[in-house]
Amino acid sequence: MLIAVIVALAVGTYGFRVAGVVLHDRLDLPAPLRRMLPLAAAALLAALAGTAALTESGGFAGVARPLGVAVGALLAWLKAPFVVVVVAAAATAALLRLAGVP
Repeated sequence: MLIAVIVALAVGTYGFRVAGVVLHDRLDLPAPLRRMLPLAAAALLAALAGTAALTESGGFAGVARPLGVAVGALLAWLKAPFVVVVVAAAATAALLRLAGVP
């Protein structure tokens, strides 16, 4: 069952990529829609990141994870190296959980 789901998702992803290449010249989108598509992708990515940062198993993930994400976001905004961002975010969440903060 799991293999069938993985294959279906892979085929769907590949199909969307091929459709984009094939329909690129045939599909004429209005200018306002063309300007909004990158914004829609950014909004979707932000929503996924927010959901992952704040929830776990359908409920609130606690304070440690969002604080770790906030530390990582701050370091990324300050243009710290990627490894530093990831390690600092993980260390923040781990130390807060070690201190008993949920």
